[in-house]
Amino acid sequence: MMFERENEIVSGTVNDGEESLELSLRPQRLSQYIGQSKVKEVLNIFIESAKMRNQPLDHVLLSGPPGLGKTTLANIISNEMGVNIRVTSGPAIERPGDLAAILTNLNENDVLFIDEIHRLNKNVEEILYPALEDFALDIIIGKGPSARSIRLDLPKFTLIGATTRSGMLASPLRDRFGVMCSLDFYNVEDLKEIVLRSAGIINIEINEKGAEEIARRSRGTPRIANRLLKRVRDYAIVKSSGAIDTKTADHALKMLEIDDKGLDKLDRRILNTIIDFYKGGPVGLDTLAASIGEEKGTIEDVYEPYLLQVGFLNRTPRGRVVTELGYRHVNRTAKKANKMNQIKIDLEG
Repeated sequence: MMFERENEIVSGTVNDGEESLELSLRPQRLSQYIGQSKVKEVLNIFIESAKMRNQPLDHVLLSGPPGLGKTTLANIISNEMGVNIRVTSGPAIERPGDLAAILTNLNENDVLFIDEIHRLNKNVEEILYPALEDFALDIIIGKGPSARSIRLDLPKFTLIGATTRSGMLASPLRDRFGVMCSLDFYNVEDLKEIVLRSAGIINIEINEKGAEEIARRSRGTPRIANRLLKRVRDYAIVKSSGAIDTKTADHALKMLEIDDKGLDKLDRRILNTIIDFYKGGPVGLDTLAASIGEEKGTIEDVYEPYLLQVGFLNRTPRGRVVTELGYRHVNRTAKKANKMNQIKIDLEG
């Protein structure tokens, strides 16, 4: 598929064969976790409070784009609390019975981590509400007039939900989380520290300037930084002494068609398509996806968040618009009429 070929490098999701690398690089404690200082401070206070009260941590919702460390934080929380963690995902829980089986097999104070929780089946979600509030499970036995409801008591547990689209969560579910943390894109300094730490773990020789070059092109995402580190290492082994410096990192990333802002070929194609075919926008997501032959979910989850973050794209009520910065990045000049159109759209938005 085109998705697998073109965006496997800049995607925040885990690619095939990367699981073992991911696990080896994940920090195990909050003190080892780099970046997201506000989130760490909040979690540290609530974790310590729960431990002092000898009670499970309140349910936690972690939101943010893929690759920022939501799964890592879930594992860290279970480690800090000294309890077991059960990992699943929203799409994997297809029926209420699947959720009931998971919940009844938890031990006291355990952590249940549900990735992509916004994709839970609505019938499953209804079963989850009493489990979160009352630590009980309401089950209906039989059908028709003879049907009866029984309530099963559950051990006290902590649900950690991760989502890339918090707006898609139903309000009743969102309201049942006591701790809500939103993860932001990382700055270059934090990513540089992550690259240096990862290089030390997997025994890659790299200097600070080389680490900074990789960090600058990692789209604010640790998972992408670690992925680029591995690709640059391969280039360094074949083309140079095996050590990574600024020059080696720059040559390797140019070969991968990743520019100095972390944009890849499809990022630039999105910007150029909006400029060439839609006069800079606005253009709807469905139309844009059809124009470049890509799934709209891929654009919305993988590419658009970063293009918005760096200011190359605006999302307005009428559609996507390339900004002045976006024009300059792809070496284009916005026409005067189009500039006035963008101002009008911004005012309307």
